[in-house]
Amino acid sequence: QFYVEESGGGLVQPGGSLRLACAASGFSFSNYDMAWFRQRPGKDRELVAVISSTGGSPRYAESVKGRFTISRDNAKTTVHLQMNNLQPEDTALYFCKAHGAGRPIYWGQGTQVTVSS
Repeated sequence: QFYVEESGGGLVQPGGSLRLACAASGFSFSNYDMAWFRQRPGKDRELVAVISSTGGSPRYAESVKGRFTISRDNAKTTVHLQMNNLQPEDTALYFCKAHGAGRPIYWGQGTQVTVSS
């Protein structure tokens, strides 16, 4: 059975940092691209960052470029999202997604990030 669980969310002041983690198991992690999405209050879910199965070619939403960094460790089947200089508009429920061509898609339940003074 697959397992995808996000952690590391919380309350942080503007300008602060958080490091989200996504732990996965139950599927061939190293064959999947991994992505972080977020859903802000009243908004649709949006892509934040994605990284290829081998750890190359990270891509970011324009709104987080230069502030967020996605990384993965295939040996530990984990993905991280380092978030720096957080702003109130980054407040959202952050989700981890595993996807690969012709393969089932797996989502986690999300971790809440709140940026407020």
